[in-house]
Amino acid sequence: MLVSLSISMMFLLVVNGEPPRTFRDTDPRTGRSLECDRCPPGMYLQARCTETQKSVCAPCPEGSFTELWNYIGKCLRCGVCGHNQVVKTKCTAERDCQCECRKGYYYKRKYEMCLSHSECPTGHGVLTEGTAEEDTVCQICPNGTFSDTVSTHENCTQHKSCHAPGLMPVLRGSTWHDSVCMSCSESASKDGADYLREIIPSFFTHQKMPVRRLRQILRKLPTENGKRHEAISSLQMPELLQRINAWVASSPAEQIRQLPTIVIKTGANNAGERLQSKLQRIDSQLAKLCDLNNEVDAAMMTD
Repeated sequence: MLVSLSISMMFLLVVNGEPPRTFRDTDPRTGRSLECDRCPPGMYLQARCTETQKSVCAPCPEGSFTELWNYIGKCLRCGVCGHNQVVKTKCTAERDCQCECRKGYYYKRKYEMCLSHSECPTGHGVLTEGTAEEDTVCQICPNGTFSDTVSTHENCTQHKSCHAPGLMPVLRGSTWHDSVCMSCSESASKDGADYLREIIPSFFTHQKMPVRRLRQILRKLPTENGKRHEAISSLQMPELLQRINAWVASSPAEQIRQLPTIVIKTGANNAGERLQSKLQRIDSQLAKLCDLNNEVDAAMMTD
């Protein structure tokens, strides 16, 4: 986008064709009408013409310009880029500076200002990255793909395959979390909550819970020896999510199982019930798949 020309320049603009190279003036001594030369771009009229002298033009000083043939007595001051803009092309004697939105912003003509590129939420990937002139274009992740981040540049990622030898799907992937795979060889040492643990960070990002609720959840999370979580009231969204994710990574399965109930108790009923449903599906799959696997093994042994 270009920095707008000064209003004082408007009388020089020509709607159609080339701007005139001359202008009509009056000799200050004789009062006669004269046709005088205009000054070319990059110059201004230092002295008007007379019957005995042509127009005297002078170069624009640094920091000023004229873009058109003119007869103004002073060059225009170079423009200044606006908020969230950077210089695309420096000002010269013949042209004002050109500005564009700085990285991460685009020009919204409706508001005549640079706005931050839209972020694609979880469950959506970037179809087209934003530019200085256009906003980000997002798309819902197609079948078989997911996005667990809020981003202005990341696309959807393919769900991992749970069909490798020894692996089985314990939770199908969705638009906002990856598939969760399990192995019956480790089922004896892993609880359903251990598999739920894999999607919990994505879950809290996807739910877009307000800061106040995340603080309540963090306060209610069980800790080792019943210690209280400290300095929660001053934490903001990034720190709260980081603290919750750290708790998820370090807590035993029996505490992870309490999380859906804790979320419900803070008033986020729908979110808590969704998380509880995910855990129930994982438990059901574990029991079904591993029982089926054990039956197959037993049948092979008796053949």
